[in-house]
Amino acid sequence: MLIKLFDKSEFGSRGERRILFISIAVCAVLLLLDQVTKHLVIHYIALGERIEIIPGLFNLTYITNRGAAWGILSGQRWLLLGFGLAVLASAICAMRWFTEGWNERYIALFMVISGIIGNSIDRLWRHEVVDFLDCYIGDKHWPAFNVADSAICVGIGIYVLSLLLRPQKKEKQEKSEAAE
Repeated sequence: MLIKLFDKSEFGSRGERRILFISIAVCAVLLLLDQVTKHLVIHYIALGERIEIIPGLFNLTYITNRGAAWGILSGQRWLLLGFGLAVLASAICAMRWFTEGWNERYIALFMVISGIIGNSIDRLWRHEVVDFLDCYIGDKHWPAFNVADSAICVGIGIYVLSLLLRPQKKEKQEKSEAAE
């Protein structure tokens, strides 16, 4: 499948191969950052411990989550893995359809892919996801999260913004601009 991604007949333009390479590099860096930070948290912070970084706003902590966001489907590791793999396969197979030729959508898609892979690694090897970023105001805490969760949310945010700001397919927009 990945070999096909770099097949010149599939991704013919040089620019498209370039953004694909950049997007995969972003994915790899985020995945590495996710796994390294989780490893550091496991080894240097006790489970349940909180280290105040910005008083009243941000802590580092070490908690685990056997579910998805907010503990949804807790204990359903195989179901969550299956769902993650289905989303991953869909994103790769329908990449051109999802991106519609827009560079930021490639990056957004691969950010989401990095998050899916990062949390899937946790589910496979640790049987739970390691979360450690704790944002709060006063006594109101947002659920703790990690780099993979952040990559997923930022990737989805970039994708949605792109959909709102670029509603037409790139090819259609270029043709209509050329006609004017």
